[in-house]
Amino acid sequence: MTTRELLHQKTWRMIEHSELKTSLRALHSFAVDDALCTSVGGGHSPAVCRTWLHEDTVILGIQDTKLPYLEDGVSYLKQQGYDVIVRNSGGLAVVLDEGILNISLIFPDTSKKIGINDGYDAMWMFIQDMFKDFDVTIEAKEITGSYCPGSYDLSIHNKKFAGISQRRIRNGITVQIYLCVHGSGSQRAEVIRSFYETSLKEESTKVQYPKVQPQTMASLSELLNRPLQVTDMMDRLIATLQSYQSEIDFSELSPEEITLYHSSMLRIANRNEQFL
Repeated sequence: MTTRELLHQKTWRMIEHSELKTSLRALHSFAVDDALCTSVGGGHSPAVCRTWLHEDTVILGIQDTKLPYLEDGVSYLKQQGYDVIVRNSGGLAVVLDEGILNISLIFPDTSKKIGINDGYDAMWMFIQDMFKDFDVTIEAKEITGSYCPGSYDLSIHNKKFAGISQRRIRNGITVQIYLCVHGSGSQRAEVIRSFYETSLKEESTKVQYPKVQPQTMASLSELLNRPLQVTDMMDRLIATLQSYQSEIDFSELSPEEITLYHSSMLRIANRNEQFL
């Protein structure tokens, strides 16, 4: 299956959780995605596109939990008003806030033929399609100096505005992206730079943590010189799904998926308690 064929699903199930969730921690969204990934992989749901948004949160990766002065770093983040959690997909520390839209594309892979890069390429192509009316090139390459750097950092003019992670559960694949829509990308990067500085205190470690350079990151509003909002992204997202000639099924979690969510939430919450 080609990347383009991955996006041209017969049906896209659309689940919108893009209103700011002031009462729910970001742990909730990772548990929901795990439940949906299990459902899609088990053949109980078509492919899913889910959007989600949370208040000020810093999401750490597993490797971040090995920082020598992690407790000091977490205290610093909480003093800045951030909730702190550890995610169950790959990567390092990233920021969530009301200017960052998260998108999850969840695919079935019963034949086990979708490679790791296929999932990343699908999300990259999806974002390119969302912004095809702008005369810009969206590149996928590592942006040195950004937080959570990786080979699928999405950038315009060498400034990163999005990062992609991936998680696989049995026959399901979840590809997640955080999209910096508005606000200051460099200010967010400064928070993460200070977090690592506080958590390392110049101590050498086996893990290479990023030396964050705030000027390497920006929001789409800054890069496109347009006052974009999350609602603008939702309009673009739905129009892009429609351009694939897919049927769009707007829905919420089924009773079975709610049961899966509760078990995922318990597991993820217990895991966070262990790390933090």
